Amino acid sequence: MKIAMIGHKRIPSREGGVEIVVEELSIRLAKKGHTVDVYNRKGNNIQDENADKDKRNLTEYKGVNIKTIPTLKKKGLEALVYSFFATIKAIFGKYDVIHYHAEGPAAMLWIPHFLGIRTVATIHGLDWQRAKWGGFAKKYLKFGEKIAAKYADKVIVLSKNMQEYFLNEYGRETEFIPNGIEKPENKNAEIIKEKYNLEENDYILYLGRIVPEKGIHYLLEAFKQVNTTKKLVIAGGSSHTNEYLEEIKKKASQDKRVNMTGFVQGQELEELFSNCLAYCLPSDIEGMPLSLLEAMSYGNVCIISDIPENIEVAGKYAIPFEMSNIQSLKEKIENVIEGKIEINASKIQEHILELCDWDAVVSKTENLYVKHK
Repeated sequence: MKIAMIGHKRIPSREGGVEIVVEELSIRLAKKGHTVDVYNRKGNNIQDENADKDKRNLTEYKGVNIKTIPTLKKKGLEALVYSFFATIKAIFGKYDVIHYHAEGPAAMLWIPHFLGIRTVATIHGLDWQRAKWGGFAKKYLKFGEKIAAKYADKVIVLSKNMQEYFLNEYGRETEFIPNGIEKPENKNAEIIKEKYNLEENDYILYLGRIVPEKGIHYLLEAFKQVNTTKKLVIAGGSSHTNEYLEEIKKKASQDKRVNMTGFVQGQELEELFSNCLAYCLPSDIEGMPLSLLEAMSYGNVCIISDIPENIEVAGKYAIPFEMSNIQSLKEKIENVIEGKIEINASKIQEHILELCDWDAVVSKTENLYVKHK
């Protein structure tokens, strides 16, 4: 088949979960013999200004064709302009299927639909709920959601909770296909020891985007109240949320035990996951959190907010606290540090690798691309 991917920022990139999923899915589909064209947004990786320049203007990556689309660098309009031009270009590409990722880009899905081109939409999360978006952006994201529900040949969601939402809101049946994850190789603390003076089991880790809905402010408040010499590491960059990032930096500067690394990737990221005492995800809103999948794939103890999307992923293999409840989060952090809660690392890893098997993810997605009579 000839397949187009539209909706992410760019690959290769770790700017967000959507980018990681598009990259991994596209590479695997290409390996299976499909022609995969990925429509990148023009611009550098905003979270990695030191990225290898050779990766900024790629036309091919691991068997995947990269087409770069210009857009406006303006919050709220960037995705709209990009997805329109990407769609216009794609409708002349003779694709068997155009796969849209995320609600905003899916707003353009009606164009290929009315031209008789098969479309699939993956809704990675209910983006209109996110705090970073203003009035127009929220309405546009909701519009994209409605377009996907009404016109996409198949809609993929990442949680049972979102399946129920689409059924109740639009009467639309959806396909539940989780994100995939691979078994990683654990790394010794080398780079992180040199750069941040971090040792094995020396710190609690948050790794992800620095955006309000991730609840990092709860984590900082809770950790401030914990009497411990352990450290808190917050790794990640902002995403159109510079005001929130500055707020978090200010809070972090008030506690010498807190270390903000900025955006990380490669061995540094692997070392952070490999050596943390626990991973914490205090989100208010999630789709299917890839950072949680990654943390569990290392066998880490994970402290998570009790929202359905987190619980669905982690099951009984993580430690939940009451969403947005600082006292509840503080108690769970203390319990982990004091060794009061034990979860077998191999069981954690086994659970997540079985739930999020990439081969199964690719096979199920591939099946949706084919029009069954």
